[in-house]
Amino acid sequence: MDELWDHRADLAEQAVFERHASRLWGIPKTTLGVIAWPPSTRDKFFYHWHYWWQAHFIDCQVDAATRRDTGLRLRAIRRTIRGMRIRNRRPLPYNDFYDDRTWLALAMHRAQDLPKYGTVRYLPGLEASIIEGVDPLTGALPWKVDENFFNVPTNGPAAILAARTGRTDLAAQLVEWIYPRLINTEGLVMDGVRLRVHGEDPVTQIHTYNQGVVLGALVELARAQRREAGIPQRAVSEVGTEQITRVHQLVQAVASNLASPEGVIGLGTGRGGSGNGGGDGGLFKGILARYLALVVTGLPSDDRMSRATRQLAKRLVMQSADSVWHHRLEVDGLPLFGSSWMDDAALPQSGNRIGSTIATGAGADLGVPERDLSVQLSGWMLMEAAAKISGDTPDITR
Repeated sequence: MDELWDHRADLAEQAVFERHASRLWGIPKTTLGVIAWPPSTRDKFFYHWHYWWQAHFIDCQVDAATRRDTGLRLRAIRRTIRGMRIRNRRPLPYNDFYDDRTWLALAMHRAQDLPKYGTVRYLPGLEASIIEGVDPLTGALPWKVDENFFNVPTNGPAAILAARTGRTDLAAQLVEWIYPRLINTEGLVMDGVRLRVHGEDPVTQIHTYNQGVVLGALVELARAQRREAGIPQRAVSEVGTEQITRVHQLVQAVASNLASPEGVIGLGTGRGGSGNGGGDGGLFKGILARYLALVVTGLPSDDRMSRATRQLAKRLVMQSADSVWHHRLEVDGLPLFGSSWMDDAALPQSGNRIGSTIATGAGADLGVPERDLSVQLSGWMLMEAAAKISGDTPDITR
């Protein structure tokens, strides 16, 4: 790990905690991320709180604890999970959106894997509620309870969860639901399908995070298949080849269509996708960066194409991180990241409203997006991804 990127990830963590982290309603041993900075009075009282943003807040904290698992970081993770449980007002599985639940389950699993963390008592019930939601007719998870919309932001993370928890058959089933149904002519992953009387009606929008979650699902499925077959991850083998080949193709499609010639992520917004902006869309590029880093550290097979794919994924992350850091603002010595990874960040002012309103769609944007927790978490994710893969390419056998 490069000390420079380790330090920048620390500064990103500190910035989010100083500007956004707060006790929930003054309750001891709780933390949640205030959804906007500067916050309105409603924001301070968590009138809106965005369940899935908090899940990514936890995931970023786990990234930091993976670098150095200090007692302070472990306590902060526990307090954020406790804050989510209290703010949800009911057990954590009580959320109509399956994608929200799955993001949280992924973050909790990663927290539980930290050497000094222990178990997350809310996790088994949350995980069971996700698995039980798989529709027997389609073989996939709906976006929401009693909905006819089935999408990648739900089924991609669910496939990652299934592969990481030993449900390899389910992970493969969810991946095969996506392929080839939701791959467009450029090789990019589309958003989902709505079930109509006449059949499936595709939603063809391209979002950066959909590319990320499918990359994560493919890598984790290939690794799970190799574990079950007793094949070393580094070995050149037919086991997992289909998933590995899909990773090669998708990383190339991302580089060709959703990044600048220099390799900075964020193009594609003009074709119905979300690359920049606030609201939910503020998280999208960071999620792609997270799973591009997983390609670098985890893609099995040491063949020529896999080595080239890992190098391309690394280039996309590192070029994006360099650009974001160059275009940041500094407020009280701490970074404020831009919603665009190619342009200078804007300083938010009190009264601009993005995340403090209920998002009306992916990437809802009603003001200065830098104000949103989602945008700053995305920048933090990118710094953590860069810290993880900086220096020599990591050992893929891990």
